Amino acid sequence: MKNEMIAKVLKEARKQNALSVKEVVGRLQDKSINVSIKTIYGWENGQSQPTADTLLFLCEIYNINDILGTFGYNNKTALQITHFEEELILHIRQHPDMLDAIKKLVDME
Repeated sequence: MKNEMIAKVLKEARKQNALSVKEVVGRLQDKSINVSIKTIYGWENGQSQPTADTLLFLCEIYNINDILGTFGYNNKTALQITHFEEELILHIRQHPDMLDAIKKLVDME
């Protein structure tokens, strides 16, 4: 069964860790997993998916600890967000120093 979140999470996690696709290929090769740059892009675009073992290594590389939760496999109902909300989250992540101000603005304190 294909999980569309895998592509999205892998691409975002790689970017959050400031890794190039070439660097990811190198780190996987260090673990005896031989893939091409094209393969990584295929995973990130949802054209294919890594094996379970490779996904675990990618999670290690990307510092993903809550693997099931990160990829949407938990007991909670998945939260559906709009494109705007997704963009907002990405921008907030780029400015962690502003979190206190954002919390105050939206009355989260």
